[in-house]
Amino acid sequence: MEQRKERIRLLDILRGFAILGTLGTNIWIFANLGDLSYITTFDHSGWWGANDLVRMIVLFLVNGKLLGLLTIMFGVGLEMKYRQAMRQGKAWPGTYIWVSLILFLEGLLHFTLVMEYDILMSYGVTAIIVAFIVKGGDRVISVTMKAIGSIHATFILGILLLGLIDANISLGSFADIIALYRDGTWLQQIQYRLSHFLLLRLETILVIPMNVFLFLLGVRLMRSGVFAQDENGRRRRSKLLKLGLYVGLPLNLLVFIPGGAFDLPVRYLFAPLLSLGYIAIIGNMVQYTKWNGLWRLLEHAGKMSLSCYIIQNAICSVIFYGWGFALGGKLNSLTIIAVWFGMSVFQLWFATVWLRFFKLGPMESVRRRAVGLFESR
Repeated sequence: MEQRKERIRLLDILRGFAILGTLGTNIWIFANLGDLSYITTFDHSGWWGANDLVRMIVLFLVNGKLLGLLTIMFGVGLEMKYRQAMRQGKAWPGTYIWVSLILFLEGLLHFTLVMEYDILMSYGVTAIIVAFIVKGGDRVISVTMKAIGSIHATFILGILLLGLIDANISLGSFADIIALYRDGTWLQQIQYRLSHFLLLRLETILVIPMNVFLFLLGVRLMRSGVFAQDENGRRRRSKLLKLGLYVGLPLNLLVFIPGGAFDLPVRYLFAPLLSLGYIAIIGNMVQYTKWNGLWRLLEHAGKMSLSCYIIQNAICSVIFYGWGFALGGKLNSLTIIAVWFGMSVFQLWFATVWLRFFKLGPMESVRRRAVGLFESR
C-alpha cells in the first residue's frame, strides 16, 4: 500500500513539473503576440545577440519536452483509470468515453476563449482512440506503437528532408496576428479563432499519431514499474536516463542550427526522448528529502494540473494582450523568464492554498460533476 502511495505522489509531481514547463513554451507565444517565429529558427541565420540566445536555451530545455512529458502522463492516467475499472468490474472504456468527451469540450472552450494552441482537444480524441487500443491487450498496444510510431517518424523525417533541401523555408508573416493581439478586443480574438478553426486546429490533428504513441508509452511505462520507488523502478529509470542523455540530448541540440529545418523534428520526434530523461531525473530526485517542500508544491500543482493549465494561459492573455496589460512585444527574454518564474510560483501557491479547502481543483471538480451526471443517467 505504501508503494502505491509513493508511485501516485511521483505521478502528481511529474504532472506539476510538466504543466509549469509547458508554460515555459507558451509564454513566448503570448509575450510576442502570437508570432511563432519566436519559438522557431525559420527566420534566424544565427544567434549573435544575448537576448535570442537566452530564449533559445530556455526553449531547448522545454519546447516539446514538457509537452511530451504531459502527454505521457495522460497515458499514465488512462492506465490508472483502466486498472480502476478492472478492479471494480466495470466495462471498459465505459464512462471513460464521457471523461474524454468532456476533456474535448473543455479544450474547445479553452481554444475559443483563451488560446488557439490548446492541446486538450487533441488529448480528448487521443484518449478515446487509446482506450479501445488498451482494451485489446499488450500485444495490440505493442503492434500499434510500432506501426503508428513508424508512420509518425517517417512523416517527420520527410519534413526534415524537405527542410534540408529547401533552405528558404518560412512560416510567413505574422503581422496581422500581432496586430490582432496588440490592438484587437477579446471578442475580435474569439471571432478570429472561430473563423479560422480548421487552420488553427491543423497541428492538433497532425499530432494525434504522436499523441497516441506517447499515451501508449505512458501505459507501458506504468505497467513496467518505472514510477515505483523500488529497485525495479530505479533500474528502469536508469535506462531512461541514458536514453535521454546519450540520444535525446544530442538530437535536441540540433535546434540550435538556424534555418528552421530541425524545428519540427526536434519538437515532434526528438523532444520526447528528453522527456524520458526528465522522468528519470525527477523520479530519482524525489528520494532526496531535503527537497520535500518543492515536491509537495509540485504535487499540489499536479493534482489540479488541468486547472493550472487553463489558469496560466488565461493570466498570460491578461498580461500580454492589448485588452489587458498590453505587455506583449515589449519585454526582453530575461523579463519574460521572470514572468514565467513568477507565474509558476503563483500557481504552486494557488494550488497549495486551494487544496487546503477543496479536494479537487476547480476544473477537476467541474469535470467530476459532469461525469457524475452522465453516470446517473
